[in-house]
Amino acid sequence: MSRNVWRDANVLRWLAAYGASLVGDGIYFLSLGWTAARTAGPAEVGVVMAVGAVPRALLMLGGGVVADRFGPRLVVISSDAVRCAVVLALALLVALTSPGLWVLVLVALVFGVVDALFLPAVGALPPRIAGPGQLVRVQGLRSLAERVGHTAGPPVAGLAMGLGGPAAAFGVASALFGLSLALLVAVRISPPAGAAAAGAADAGAGGAGGARGGGAGAGAAAESPWRQLRSGLGYVRRHGLIGPLVLTGALSQIGTSAPLTLGLILVCEERGWGPGGVGWIIGAMGLGAASSALVLTLVPRFPRAGAVQNLTLIAGSAGIGGLALAPSLAVAVALAVLTGLVCGICGGLAIALIQTATDPSYLGRVSSVTAFTAVGLAPLAYPVFGFAADLWGVTPVFLAGAAVSMAGAVIGTSAPAVRRAELALG
Repeated sequence: MSRNVWRDANVLRWLAAYGASLVGDGIYFLSLGWTAARTAGPAEVGVVMAVGAVPRALLMLGGGVVADRFGPRLVVISSDAVRCAVVLALALLVALTSPGLWVLVLVALVFGVVDALFLPAVGALPPRIAGPGQLVRVQGLRSLAERVGHTAGPPVAGLAMGLGGPAAAFGVASALFGLSLALLVAVRISPPAGAAAAGAADAGAGGAGGARGGGAGAGAAAESPWRQLRSGLGYVRRHGLIGPLVLTGALSQIGTSAPLTLGLILVCEERGWGPGGVGWIIGAMGLGAASSALVLTLVPRFPRAGAVQNLTLIAGSAGIGGLALAPSLAVAVALAVLTGLVCGICGGLAIALIQTATDPSYLGRVSSVTAFTAVGLAPLAYPVFGFAADLWGVTPVFLAGAAVSMAGAVIGTSAPAVRRAELALG
């Protein structure tokens, strides 16, 4: 039996490194936008922020290939070191001079490229620092770290800029990346024993096809990067458990990302709840998601994990659609708490099931595919949602997005490997 994650110093080092990196991310992005606003106009600020997002989305799948080719530990440490150095250099530039817009664009571009390497690599680490029976708890802790990191980043950035300006904020971000780097160097990495066997057991015939792909993955170093990328995408597509879960997650992201951002703004404006209403609803969902992280960490086992993941996806999608029908802000806030709780459990179980079933030689590429569905595909729904809401109104489009998300559960329910999927006991 593997050590409980609460008492595993190795897991806690990884968690602290990930949390420090997330807070550093939040400080960096806010400080970059503030610095750009002082240098140029709103259009130029948008360009600076977009320059970082585009390479992160375009190169995400390639980042998974790099993680599998060279090992996630080397990639995550190297990328964290580059981020630390780049942001520290920017802090010095801002302190000593007034950098031009081209400098900010260059920094954003480099940071976006490095993020495309960092995210798949850090996503591939949990199976290498914890046993299969602890993956749900690790994902719960990771989700909790994400909530804390995303919440803490902007206030810390504001405090640092208030005391010492953008240079001080960039300096704090660089220090956090340096702390993350030191902790990651101290994390012990081991092969995720039994992952391939778990994948074959859960996926049935489809998993067997993935296992055959694992044989090719074992010789990944001899393949070209392009062949590795195609091999990874083929592995995901053929696998009886991973393929349906990835497709389910993609539909959920496409269906709900625009309603939970642009859609909430339009709903609150239409109902007269104002910007404060948006803040209350988003905060309530964050509270629910943080609670789900604690549930995933503390509950010892989720029987019929695949079936539970499908049921929570249905309930979470319905809850998101219900936000557009809420008769008052109080009802919407209460519904948002429950929706955040259910959606957090759904996402945590999905990631744990995917990582438990993935052959170790494909962990980076599978992690990059799951990250790409959130970073690359979901934003494409924003203009579609806005155009449709202008034509037919926000409520029917909001409900249509929830229906698209719910369709993911249909795919999961129709896959025998997902219905039968279990998670090992910790």
